[in-house]
Order: sequence, then structure tokens, then C-alpha cells
Amino acid sequence: MIKIAPEGWPFIISSAVFGIAVFLIFHNWLIVIPILILLFMIFFFRDPERNTPTDPNIIASPADGKIIKIEKMYEHEYLKKDVIKISIFMSPFNVHINRAPFNGIVVGVAHNKGGFFAAYKDDASIKNENIAMVIKTIKGDILVRQVAGFIARRAVCRVKPGDTLSTGDRYGLIKFSSRVDLYLPPSVETAVKLNDIVKSGETIIARWQLESALNTEDIKT
Repeated sequence: MIKIAPEGWPFIISSAVFGIAVFLIFHNWLIVIPILILLFMIFFFRDPERNTPTDPNIIASPADGKIIKIEKMYEHEYLKKDVIKISIFMSPFNVHINRAPFNGIVVGVAHNKGGFFAAYKDDASIKNENIAMVIKTIKGDILVRQVAGFIARRAVCRVKPGDTLSTGDRYGLIKFSSRVDLYLPPSVETAVKLNDIVKSGETIIARWQLESALNTEDIKT
């Protein structure tokens, strides 16, 4: 039995109704078109289970897709400090469920309006419609940004400030092709390289270094 993301059911039901209407009106090969659309919607909104590593020092990928950028930068909007930014491009054929990269408490969720340009471009994080989520962890704050793309028109974040997430927990999705940016403390050791293919909640994207674990305070709720 294929598990479907709740946000996908309106698309699936609409596709099925469209197919029935085409069949009743035309009674010919045109029924193939809505059937293909229906199958794609089921495929796109699939939500498979994932085997999240149990190592407490790993950071899991928040999205399926391909690593298109790894860079050191200063994040001036939310974390206001030096970070390592890892960008994952999601094609329409990837699973689009987003998962928490590490255990923590959600301390901020912001929906930022913008354009709908190609998600793989360098400035997409700033110019495109996006949702930024900050997670406070015992090893440092993490920022995850869901970025809409040329086809994707809406990101969905299911959590709110005060919610607790564990590594690999589902927290949202982006409808159709898109991008997810992960901003990590500079002390982490990255475990991926450009063009690597990763899986949400399953692929180890980075590891906390020992000094990162020793020099941070516990979460304060």
C-alpha cells in the first residue's frame, strides 16, 4: 500500500474526477491523459518510510535530491553567524517530503514571499518564495529553508514554534520541483559532496564534531 502525503489528496481526487468526466464525455483514447496525470500525482505525493540512522552525532538530509551547493557563508537573516550552507535540488521525480535533520525544538517559522525562478540558481534562496525554519538543538541552531521553484508554487511547513522534532521526523513538503537549503554551524564535518544523490531522513549529510558537542548548552524551553 502506497502511503500518500495528506496534501496530495486534493490533487489525486481532482485527477480522478477529471478522468471520469473525460471517459463519460468522450469514450475514447483521451482517457489515457487523465490516467497518466492521476498516476503521476500518486507517484509525486508518495511518502515512503525511511530508515533514519540512530547515531546521535549525525545530521540527516532534510530532502531527497542532488547536492548542488556546499559553501561557507554568513547567514545574516536568522542565525546571524557564520555557517555551512548545503543546498539540495529536488526534481519532480524525487520524493518531496521534508524531514528534520536533527533533534530539537522549533523556535521560528517564517514564510517569505518572493518569485518563482529556477530553484537551482544561486540566488533562489533569497529571491524565491520560501519558508525558513530555525531548530534549536543541544549542539547549535540549525536553519532549514524550503525554497519554491519555477514549477513549485507552494511549500508546506506542518510545524510551529514550540514543536519538538526528532531526526527524520516529517515536517513538511514542497509541491513539485524545488530546493531545500540547510544552514549548519561551521564546526560540523560535511559528509556529502557536490552532485551526490541524497535521501530525506536517511542520508548522513554532516556530522557533529566532538568540540561542537562539548561547548554548547542544553536547550532552554
